[in-house]
Amino acid sequence: MRYTLSTPTTLHASIQLPASKSISNRALILHALAHGSLTPCNLSDCDDTQVMIRALDGTPEHIDILAAGTAMRFLTAYLSVTPGTRIITGTQRMQQRPIRILVDALRELGAQIEYVGNEGFPPLRITGTELKGEEISLAGNVSSQYISAMLMIGAMLPKGLRLHLTGEIISRPYINLTLQLMRDFGAQADWTTENSITVHPGGYRDVAFTVESDWSAASYWYQMMALSTIKNEKSKSKGEEEENEVAPEVELLGLFPRSYQGDSRGAEVFSRLGIRTEYTDRGVKLTRIGTPVARLVEDMVDIPDLAQTFVVTCCLMNIPFRFTGLQSLKIKETDRITALITELHKLGYVVRSEQDSILIWNGERCPAEEVPVITTYEDHRMAMAFAPACLVLPRIQIDEPQVVSKSYPGYWDDLQKAGFEIR
Repeated sequence: MRYTLSTPTTLHASIQLPASKSISNRALILHALAHGSLTPCNLSDCDDTQVMIRALDGTPEHIDILAAGTAMRFLTAYLSVTPGTRIITGTQRMQQRPIRILVDALRELGAQIEYVGNEGFPPLRITGTELKGEEISLAGNVSSQYISAMLMIGAMLPKGLRLHLTGEIISRPYINLTLQLMRDFGAQADWTTENSITVHPGGYRDVAFTVESDWSAASYWYQMMALSTIKNEKSKSKGEEEENEVAPEVELLGLFPRSYQGDSRGAEVFSRLGIRTEYTDRGVKLTRIGTPVARLVEDMVDIPDLAQTFVVTCCLMNIPFRFTGLQSLKIKETDRITALITELHKLGYVVRSEQDSILIWNGERCPAEEVPVITTYEDHRMAMAFAPACLVLPRIQIDEPQVVSKSYPGYWDDLQKAGFEIR
């Protein structure tokens, strides 16, 4: 399948965002560990969360989590403390995504895990047992999902868990999100030093819980607002400005200022690209203000899922950038660093990487394809980050657009509600 998008005359919409996938998947694990009857409310309807719900529903002997990396990491730890023997597997790409670091850490605590295929990669055969260990060290620059997976089962260990993180900690906001949710479900867990976390034994309580809207999903609407500036400037240069032109405005429902989600910091970064966030009793209202920065330099170690959004946005706004802290991008749904460089080249932008963790664009251009077709690499964020480019490049096309179901199944429907046409 391939989509071609046409843009509305003016971007003016009120959007009910999907619930947070990050919170939904953590809440489901904590609910299961609590053996709760009060199912969390407003769960995400994305693929990753639906996979998690199916896996936890009776915990079948063979669990296929498809392309859901979060589910693979969280369920690997969960199954290690859950009675029974099960095999957990996923798509071909999932079977190429490393999991040795998590498996080694769980084994050190006493987990019974075997590799069914290639050493260091899924599928895994896991036999749940009581884990006797109580202390573990992990590198702070590994995926936060490994760390979160360990923390959540820590409350189930007879002596709890002391987790030491060595070196640079690259995803502290995601770790803090996990700790906050663990406390919401009744656990005692917190940082004891700058690099150590203690989780006390005692398990979890069955509590009523409602999931908030997703700040990662919000980033694409911020992007559309930023790029609508370029669209309007082009219209004015062609003499298309109307006397009663309506200023672009987007309302995003269900977002609030004191969010658990680290990606809420995206609002502050977008303010430097000329987008104002006004909090209301329903969510946030986005409007354009001022002049964007001439160059954007940002450490994205705490917001890696927004990297694609900002890379594409800055290129199309002709804003050079240097984004650091992107070391986790190479082990996401695809190698996002390589994918971004490849797809932006089709649009005429020469982006380069350094040290597998930095993306740089200094304004260098190359010939663009006449009708660029964006490959999405089975990666939902590639589709959603490049679709708003149609505001600047009307002939752009998106291949395999259905991948958005991983985190934002209603994305294309919401674009149509905002006035975009999709062919």
